Amino acid sequence: MVSIRRLPEHLINRIAAGEVVERPASALKELVENSLDAGATRVTVRLGEGGLSRIEVIDDGCGMSAAEMALALERHATSKLPTDEIDQVATMGFRGEALPSIASVARLTLESRVRGADGWSRVTDNGVVVADGPAALPPGTRVLVEELFARVPARRKFLRSGRSEYAACLDVVRRLAMARPDVAFLLEHDGRRVLAALQPEDRPARVAALTDRALKENSVAVDLEREGLVLGGVAGLPTFHRGVADHQYLFVNGRPVKDRLLTGAIRGAYAEMMPRDRHAVVALFLDVPPGEVDVNVHPAKTEVRFRDPATVRGLIVSGLRRALDMAGHRVAHRAPADAMAMFRAEPSGGSTDAASFFAAQGAAAFTPEASVYPGIGSFGGVRDQRPTFFSPPPQARAEPATAAIPDTGDHPLGVARGQVAKTYIVAEAADGLVIVDQHAAHERLVLERMRAALVGGRVAAQALLIPEVVELDEPACDRMESRAAELSELGLDLERFGPRAMLVRATPALLGRGDPAGLVRDLADELAAFDEALSLRERLDAVAGTMACHGSVRAGRVLSVAEMNALLREMEATPHSGQCNHGRPTWVKLALSDVEKLFGRK
Repeated sequence: MVSIRRLPEHLINRIAAGEVVERPASALKELVENSLDAGATRVTVRLGEGGLSRIEVIDDGCGMSAAEMALALERHATSKLPTDEIDQVATMGFRGEALPSIASVARLTLESRVRGADGWSRVTDNGVVVADGPAALPPGTRVLVEELFARVPARRKFLRSGRSEYAACLDVVRRLAMARPDVAFLLEHDGRRVLAALQPEDRPARVAALTDRALKENSVAVDLEREGLVLGGVAGLPTFHRGVADHQYLFVNGRPVKDRLLTGAIRGAYAEMMPRDRHAVVALFLDVPPGEVDVNVHPAKTEVRFRDPATVRGLIVSGLRRALDMAGHRVAHRAPADAMAMFRAEPSGGSTDAASFFAAQGAAAFTPEASVYPGIGSFGGVRDQRPTFFSPPPQARAEPATAAIPDTGDHPLGVARGQVAKTYIVAEAADGLVIVDQHAAHERLVLERMRAALVGGRVAAQALLIPEVVELDEPACDRMESRAAELSELGLDLERFGPRAMLVRATPALLGRGDPAGLVRDLADELAAFDEALSLRERLDAVAGTMACHGSVRAGRVLSVAEMNALLREMEATPHSGQCNHGRPTWVKLALSDVEKLFGRK
């Protein structure tokens, strides 16, 4: 039988280090947070080998005296909890474990100076103090961590490559710099400057500088306050998305966090506006009363727990939706560069097939008779069918102008000039050409109409003259029958018609006659895709989106100029019309400058 024993101090510190200091990035996070809590206005970070060999953090904060430095290296000693009320903590760090934990598994040099006093230095090598004495340095604190886990091979071998550890450190600095746009940051890695002196700036500018410069032009501001909770930040347009969720930055009371509740709320807010395999680019800052959130859930303080999670989730969804509604018809990009590359002019000095054909026939072929009467001239008894200067133009659909052409400057999406492939509307805007996918655009418009109708109670239904029978398998019929009352609110009236069929008596008036059978089959699949516990109103985006797809203008339908312009005007007045219900863009713009480049004018 093994007896119980008290662990030695060095082993206690190493166990604590395993909880707090998982890798170089976690040590860096603790050190930078200490600098911010010390009131620093400038933080410099220098890394070597991704933090494996060197982590240096220098700040111009309040600094520490020699006695305070000695106390800071003891376990559970902190200046960040002036009282015992841990639920009222307002600092980024407060456990008092970081410095002694780091010092127990690395060589740590701590230098600090209080303004108006002398500086002091204390060096600890894997838990043992090896140097202690005066030091010359400007006011503030310098912390140097060398050879992290060098004497703990069991931990060292589980660290990743220097490149991977550097990426994690960069993410830590980026998030902390985003949380404090009022503080200047400088990051160097192996002597190379990575973040070049981020100066104090406003929040949107700092977020754009740390993520993507294009975000500033392709985002909307988030600002909402409810029940003492304040939500701010920036949200990328739905078409400005990424393949991974690493570009979602969340902050609670200024502390970077990774919380499932918050990420789930973001996913819900963008649900029907983005492809399912893509992720939004957002930076959200949530301020809540300290008593409403528990930040002491995890030693690294990256997880939080809210007293009222439903209110927090509702605030985020509402705030994002309201901000995105203000974006209107905006999309996040113009014509992609690879698509622009498909446009190419004929090489200088070359000749087209048509030009070669005419050159081969010789100048004698262009006689007055052949020009005026192109069907009479012939070569070797063959009727001359070549087009000439006086030939009639190729036939195409044209409409007489019944009204004055609108001014393109009055409409962001321009004025319709034609239709290509019976699918794309080509419009002329004041600053370029706009190409609209008519099906995708109308699909979004129908969905927004259905949403507006539901706000008033229910969607108007249009009864079918002859009810239509739709055959499904029995489980699908059971699902449809169990949701018949909810579907009726959406304008779709269904009845069970035997064990394997449903009877459609009415469809949403917004959709017209359409294809009731296809609509019911798609809805049956949609219902099978989500939990029975969820109501259709909770999954309105998916269900209504399926309905809208069936009721929208299809590709291949010829539209009149009036219909095309009406579609453009409604897009300009409808929120989220920049993307369809599946997250694809509904329009792209070819700037006038790009057109000029195609013809060598620029």
